Amino acid sequence: MVGERPQLYEILDERFRTGRCHAGDSKLETLYEGCRWAEGPVYVPAGRYLLWSDIPNDRLLRWDETTGTVGVFRSAAGHPNGNTLDNEGRLITCEQGNRRVTRTEHDGSMTVLANRFRGKRFNSPNDAAVRSDGSIWFSDPDFGITSDYEGNRAESEIGACNVYRLDPSSGEVRLVADGFVGPNGLVFSLDERRLFVSDSRANHIRVFDVREDGTLSGGEIFAECKTGNFDNIRFDDAGRLWAAALDGGVHCYDPDGTLLGRLLIPDVVANIRFGGARRNRMFIAADTALYSLVMSVTGTPALPAALRKDQP
Repeated sequence: MVGERPQLYEILDERFRTGRCHAGDSKLETLYEGCRWAEGPVYVPAGRYLLWSDIPNDRLLRWDETTGTVGVFRSAAGHPNGNTLDNEGRLITCEQGNRRVTRTEHDGSMTVLANRFRGKRFNSPNDAAVRSDGSIWFSDPDFGITSDYEGNRAESEIGACNVYRLDPSSGEVRLVADGFVGPNGLVFSLDERRLFVSDSRANHIRVFDVREDGTLSGGEIFAECKTGNFDNIRFDDAGRLWAAALDGGVHCYDPDGTLLGRLLIPDVVANIRFGGARRNRMFIAADTALYSLVMSVTGTPALPAALRKDQP
Protein backbone atom coordinates (compact mmCIF):
# COMPACT_ATOMS: atom_id res chain seq x y z
CA MET A 1 0.00 0.00 0.00
CA VAL A 2 1.30 3.47 -0.91
CA GLY A 3 2.80 5.28 2.06
CA GLU A 4 3.09 2.17 4.22
CA ARG A 5 6.62 1.09 5.10
CA PRO A 6 6.40 -2.31 6.75
CA GLN A 7 10.13 -2.57 7.33
CA LEU A 8 9.95 0.22 9.91
CA TYR A 9 6.34 1.13 10.68
CA GLU A 10 3.72 -1.31 11.91
CA ILE A 11 0.19 0.10 11.70
CA LEU A 12 -2.22 -1.48 14.20
CA ASP A 13 -4.95 1.18 14.23
CA GLU A 14 -6.06 3.52 11.44
CA ARG A 15 -5.33 6.51 13.68
CA PHE A 16 -1.63 5.73 13.33
CA ARG A 17 -2.06 6.37 9.61
CA THR A 18 -4.37 9.39 9.79
CA GLY A 19 -2.08 10.97 12.37
CA ARG A 20 0.75 10.47 9.85
CA CYS A 21 2.83 8.69 12.48
CA HIS A 22 4.19 6.50 9.69
CA ALA A 23 5.16 9.22 7.20
CA GLY A 24 8.69 10.11 8.31
CA ASP A 25 12.02 8.65 7.28
CA SER A 26 11.86 5.26 5.61
CA LYS A 27 14.90 3.92 7.44
CA LEU A 28 16.85 4.47 10.63
CA GLU A 29 20.01 6.55 10.70
CA THR A 30 22.81 5.02 12.77
CA LEU A 31 24.58 7.77 14.71
CA TYR A 32 26.92 5.58 16.76
CA GLU A 33 27.77 1.95 17.44
CA GLY A 34 30.03 0.68 20.19
CA CYS A 35 28.14 0.98 23.47
CA ARG A 36 27.64 -1.91 25.87
CA TRP A 37 24.15 -0.79 26.87
CA ALA A 38 22.88 2.59 25.65
CA GLU A 39 20.32 4.56 27.67
CA GLY A 40 19.15 8.01 28.67
CA PRO A 41 19.37 10.28 25.58
CA VAL A 42 18.76 14.00 26.18
CA TYR A 43 18.90 16.67 23.49
CA VAL A 44 20.44 20.02 24.45
CA PRO A 45 18.89 22.66 22.14
CA ALA A 46 21.29 25.48 23.08
CA GLY A 47 24.31 23.44 21.98
CA ARG A 48 22.65 21.30 19.29
CA TYR A 49 24.05 18.11 20.75
CA LEU A 50 22.76 14.94 22.33
CA LEU A 51 24.06 13.29 25.49
CA TRP A 52 23.39 9.67 26.33
CA SER A 53 24.55 7.01 28.77
CA ASP A 54 26.62 3.89 28.16
CA ILE A 55 25.96 2.34 31.55
CA PRO A 56 28.34 -0.67 31.77
CA ASN A 57 31.17 1.41 30.31
CA ASP A 58 30.48 4.06 32.98
CA ARG A 59 30.40 7.03 30.65
CA LEU A 60 28.27 9.75 29.11
CA LEU A 61 28.69 10.20 25.36
CA ARG A 62 28.06 13.31 23.26
CA TRP A 63 26.86 13.45 19.64
CA ASP A 64 27.26 16.80 17.88
CA GLU A 65 24.40 17.58 15.50
CA THR A 66 26.40 20.07 13.45
CA THR A 67 29.34 17.77 12.71
CA GLY A 68 28.03 14.27 13.42
CA THR A 69 31.02 13.55 15.64
CA VAL A 70 30.85 11.55 18.88
CA GLY A 71 33.07 11.97 21.91
CA VAL A 72 33.14 11.17 25.61
CA PHE A 73 31.36 13.81 27.69
CA ARG A 74 32.18 12.29 31.09
CA SER A 75 34.00 9.19 32.34
CA ALA A 76 33.84 7.87 35.01
CA ALA A 77 30.26 9.01 35.39
CA GLY A 78 28.72 6.92 38.18
CA HIS A 79 27.17 4.37 35.79
CA PRO A 80 24.62 6.94 34.58
CA ASN A 81 21.17 5.99 33.34
CA GLY A 82 18.46 8.58 32.70
CA ASN A 83 19.26 12.19 31.82
CA THR A 84 17.08 15.26 31.45
CA LEU A 85 17.32 19.05 31.61
CA ASP A 86 15.96 21.24 34.37
CA ASN A 87 14.11 24.48 33.69
CA GLU A 88 17.41 26.38 33.42
CA GLY A 89 18.89 23.97 30.90
CA ARG A 90 21.19 22.22 33.38
CA LEU A 91 21.83 18.49 33.06
CA ILE A 92 20.09 16.22 35.57
CA THR A 93 21.55 12.70 35.73
CA CYS A 94 20.43 9.55 37.54
CA GLU A 95 23.65 7.81 38.58
CA GLN A 96 22.98 4.13 39.17
CA GLY A 97 26.45 3.31 40.43
CA ASN A 98 26.65 6.23 42.85
CA ARG A 99 23.00 5.75 43.84
CA ARG A 100 22.18 9.44 43.52
CA VAL A 101 20.69 12.23 41.38
CA THR A 102 23.08 15.00 40.30
CA ARG A 103 23.00 18.30 38.46
CA THR A 104 25.74 19.55 36.17
CA GLU A 105 26.05 23.33 36.56
CA HIS A 106 26.68 25.73 33.69
CA ASP A 107 30.32 26.04 34.75
CA GLY A 108 30.78 22.25 34.59
CA SER A 109 30.78 21.62 38.33
CA MET A 110 28.45 19.03 39.80
CA THR A 111 25.90 19.24 42.60
CA VAL A 112 24.49 16.20 44.39
CA LEU A 113 20.75 16.79 44.61
CA ALA A 114 19.66 13.62 46.39
CA ASN A 115 21.27 10.38 47.54
CA ARG A 116 19.15 9.27 50.50
CA PHE A 117 15.59 8.93 51.69
CA ARG A 118 15.11 9.12 55.45
CA GLY A 119 18.79 8.39 55.95
CA LYS A 120 18.86 5.33 53.70
CA ARG A 121 20.67 5.23 50.37
CA PHE A 122 18.60 4.96 47.22
CA ASN A 123 18.74 1.73 45.25
CA SER A 124 19.81 3.10 41.84
CA PRO A 125 17.94 6.14 40.47
CA ASN A 126 16.88 5.40 36.91
CA ASP A 127 14.96 8.17 35.17
CA ALA A 128 13.89 11.72 36.00
CA ALA A 129 11.30 14.29 34.93
CA VAL A 130 11.24 17.99 35.82
CA ARG A 131 8.02 19.91 36.42
CA SER A 132 7.47 23.63 35.80
CA ASP A 133 7.76 24.34 39.55
CA GLY A 134 11.32 23.02 39.38
CA SER A 135 10.59 19.81 41.27
CA ILE A 136 12.47 16.72 40.11
CA TRP A 137 10.62 13.41 40.05
CA PHE A 138 12.62 10.21 39.70
CA SER A 139 12.24 6.44 39.75
CA ASP A 140 14.39 4.22 41.95
CA PRO A 141 14.42 0.53 40.94
CA ASP A 142 17.18 -1.84 42.04
CA PHE A 143 18.65 -2.47 38.58
CA GLY A 144 22.02 -0.97 39.50
CA ILE A 145 22.56 -2.97 42.69
CA THR A 146 21.59 -6.47 41.53
CA SER A 147 25.01 -6.97 39.87
CA ASP A 148 28.24 -5.18 39.03
CA TYR A 149 27.31 -4.85 35.35
CA GLU A 150 25.27 -1.62 35.53
CA GLY A 151 26.46 -0.37 38.90
CA ASN A 152 27.71 -1.91 42.11
CA ARG A 153 26.21 -5.00 43.71
CA ALA A 154 24.66 -4.17 47.08
CA GLU A 155 21.68 -4.82 49.30
CA SER A 156 18.74 -2.45 49.15
CA GLU A 157 18.64 -0.22 52.21
CA ILE A 158 15.11 1.02 51.50
CA GLY A 159 13.73 -2.42 50.69
CA ALA A 160 11.37 -1.23 47.96
CA CYS A 161 11.37 0.34 44.50
CA ASN A 162 9.56 3.69 44.49
CA VAL A 163 9.07 7.03 42.79
CA TYR A 164 10.20 10.20 44.58
CA ARG A 165 9.80 13.97 44.34
CA LEU A 166 12.67 16.33 45.13
CA ASP A 167 11.63 19.81 46.27
CA PRO A 168 13.72 22.46 44.48
CA SER A 169 13.79 24.88 47.41
CA SER A 170 14.19 22.77 50.51
CA GLY A 171 15.89 19.74 48.95
CA GLU A 172 13.34 17.53 50.72
CA VAL A 173 12.75 14.13 49.13
CA ARG A 174 9.20 12.82 49.32
CA LEU A 175 7.94 9.35 48.39
CA VAL A 176 5.08 9.97 45.96
CA ALA A 177 4.28 6.50 44.55
CA ASP A 178 5.01 2.93 45.58
CA GLY A 179 3.78 -0.57 44.79
CA PHE A 180 6.15 -1.01 41.84
CA VAL A 181 8.25 -4.02 40.93
CA GLY A 182 10.67 -2.15 38.67
CA PRO A 183 9.73 1.53 38.14
CA ASN A 184 11.52 2.91 35.13
CA GLY A 185 10.57 5.71 32.74
CA LEU A 186 8.35 8.57 33.84
CA VAL A 187 6.88 11.58 32.05
CA PHE A 188 4.30 14.30 32.71
CA SER A 189 1.41 15.00 30.37
CA LEU A 190 1.74 18.33 28.58
CA ASP A 191 -0.58 20.06 31.07
CA GLU A 192 1.30 18.40 33.98
CA ARG A 193 -1.94 17.10 35.45
CA ARG A 194 -0.95 13.46 35.06
CA LEU A 195 2.23 11.47 35.63
CA PHE A 196 2.89 8.29 33.65
CA VAL A 197 5.31 5.69 35.03
CA SER A 198 6.45 2.50 33.33
CA ASP A 199 7.13 -0.62 35.40
CA SER A 200 9.56 -2.78 33.46
CA ARG A 201 9.12 -5.89 35.55
CA ALA A 202 5.32 -5.67 35.62
CA ASN A 203 5.20 -4.95 31.86
CA HIS A 204 2.80 -2.05 32.17
CA ILE A 205 2.49 1.75 32.38
CA ARG A 206 0.59 3.34 35.25
CA VAL A 207 -1.01 6.79 35.25
CA PHE A 208 -1.44 9.06 38.27
CA ASP A 209 -3.33 12.30 38.79
CA VAL A 210 -1.13 15.12 40.11
CA ARG A 211 -2.71 17.22 42.84
CA GLU A 212 -1.90 20.92 43.34
CA ASP A 213 0.23 20.12 46.40
CA GLY A 214 2.43 17.76 44.40
CA THR A 215 0.95 14.53 45.74
CA LEU A 216 -0.45 11.79 43.54
CA SER A 217 -3.67 9.82 43.35
CA GLY A 218 -4.84 6.98 41.16
CA GLY A 219 -2.19 4.73 39.66
CA GLU A 220 -4.36 2.77 37.25
CA ILE A 221 -2.81 0.75 34.43
CA PHE A 222 -2.75 2.78 31.21
CA ALA A 223 -1.16 0.19 28.92
CA GLU A 224 0.31 -3.31 29.07
CA CYS A 225 3.14 -4.75 26.99
CA LYS A 226 2.40 -8.32 25.95
CA THR A 227 5.54 -8.80 23.87
CA GLY A 228 8.31 -7.53 26.13
CA ASN A 229 9.06 -4.93 28.78
CA PHE A 230 8.54 -1.18 28.78
CA ASP A 231 11.47 1.13 29.46
CA ASN A 232 11.21 4.91 29.14
CA ILE A 233 8.28 6.89 27.73
CA ARG A 234 7.74 10.22 25.89
CA PHE A 235 4.83 12.30 24.60
CA ASP A 236 4.36 13.95 21.25
CA ASP A 237 2.51 17.27 21.06
CA ALA A 238 -0.71 15.54 19.96
CA GLY A 239 -0.90 13.69 23.29
CA ARG A 240 0.23 10.30 21.98
CA LEU A 241 2.49 8.34 24.31
CA TRP A 242 5.56 6.67 22.77
CA ALA A 243 7.11 3.84 24.79
CA ALA A 244 10.50 2.21 24.34
CA ALA A 245 10.07 -1.53 24.66
CA LEU A 246 12.55 -4.33 25.05
CA ASP A 247 10.80 -6.29 22.28
CA GLY A 248 12.65 -4.30 19.64
CA GLY A 249 9.94 -1.72 19.15
CA VAL A 250 8.75 1.75 20.03
CA HIS A 251 5.04 1.54 20.84
CA CYS A 252 2.67 4.44 20.11
CA TYR A 253 -0.47 4.83 22.25
CA ASP A 254 -3.50 7.04 21.73
CA PRO A 255 -4.55 9.13 24.75
CA ASP A 256 -7.33 6.58 25.29
CA GLY A 257 -4.74 3.81 25.79
CA THR A 258 -5.13 2.11 22.39
CA LEU A 259 -1.94 0.78 20.84
CA LEU A 260 -1.88 2.54 17.45
CA GLY A 261 1.33 1.20 15.98
CA ARG A 262 4.99 0.49 16.45
CA LEU A 263 8.37 1.46 15.12
CA LEU A 264 10.23 -1.77 14.40
CA ILE A 265 13.84 -1.38 15.54
CA PRO A 266 16.51 -4.02 14.82
CA ASP A 267 17.81 -3.97 18.42
CA VAL A 268 16.38 -4.07 21.93
CA VAL A 269 15.10 -0.53 22.58
CA ALA A 270 15.96 1.05 25.92
CA ASN A 271 15.28 4.79 25.69
CA ILE A 272 13.85 7.37 23.30
CA ARG A 273 13.84 11.17 23.18
CA PHE A 274 12.46 13.76 20.77
CA GLY A 275 14.93 16.46 19.75
CA GLY A 276 16.41 18.41 16.91
CA ALA A 277 15.60 21.97 15.84
CA ARG A 278 11.92 21.10 15.25
CA ARG A 279 11.61 18.40 17.94
CA ASN A 280 10.63 15.93 15.22
CA ARG A 281 13.75 13.79 15.40
CA MET A 282 13.44 10.75 17.61
CA PHE A 283 16.70 9.57 19.13
CA ILE A 284 16.67 5.88 20.00
CA ALA A 285 19.15 4.26 22.38
CA ALA A 286 18.98 0.57 21.54
CA ASP A 287 21.33 -2.10 22.83
CA THR A 288 24.82 -1.07 21.64
CA ALA A 289 23.76 1.68 19.22
CA LEU A 290 22.26 5.15 18.97
CA TYR A 291 19.77 5.63 16.13
CA SER A 292 17.77 8.58 14.89
CA LEU A 293 14.57 8.94 12.90
CA VAL A 294 13.20 12.20 11.50
CA MET A 295 9.45 11.88 11.89
CA SER A 296 6.22 13.53 10.79
CA VAL A 297 5.20 13.93 14.44
CA THR A 298 6.63 16.43 16.89
CA GLY A 299 7.68 15.87 20.48
CA THR A 300 6.54 18.01 23.37
CA PRO A 301 8.43 21.27 24.00
CA ALA A 302 11.58 21.21 26.09
CA LEU A 303 10.00 23.58 28.63
CA PRO A 304 6.78 22.68 30.47
CA ALA A 305 3.68 24.54 29.30
CA ALA A 306 3.66 26.80 32.37
CA LEU A 307 7.10 28.20 31.47
CA ARG A 308 6.69 28.75 27.74
CA LYS A 309 6.37 32.33 26.55
CA ASP A 310 3.61 31.40 24.12
CA GLN A 311 1.31 30.55 27.00
CA PRO A 312 -1.17 33.14 28.35
